[in-house]
Amino acid sequence: MLSSRAKYATRALLDLSNHTNEGPIQIHDIAERQNIPLKFLEQILLAMKRTGFVRSRKGPGGGYELAVPAEDIMLGAVVRALDGPLAPISCVSVSGYLECGCPDPEVCGLRTVWKEAREALVEVLDKTSFAEIRDREANIRHRWDQIIDFVI
Repeated sequence: MLSSRAKYATRALLDLSNHTNEGPIQIHDIAERQNIPLKFLEQILLAMKRTGFVRSRKGPGGGYELAVPAEDIMLGAVVRALDGPLAPISCVSVSGYLECGCPDPEVCGLRTVWKEAREALVEVLDKTSFAEIRDREANIRHRWDQIIDFVI
């Protein structure tokens, strides 16, 4: 399960992806649009800045913006940066392997299932960019606008 920190970070990055052509975005605007506590968002964006996903500009007209194109920011990389390995259990982690305590890990049936789950998650998250997520959201909004088009 994603931490609140990773959940909010992904929403903030999506917000920045949606406003890429507007220059730096003020943090309070992101917090308001995404319903993220401002103080928590400050910490998250500083972490995102340290990992190279965003950059900031101080002063009038300042704020946050993506440091690299949304096409180059993969969801899996962001989740790993904030929450660590994607593995649901440590014995199937590629980067953070730890024994899980089972009596015979080499023939553990549960381990094979956890490994499949990890591989499926990695397959999706590492191939999904924030540009793709932005485009998916735009398509969903467009479809909703067509459905909910009525006059009172």
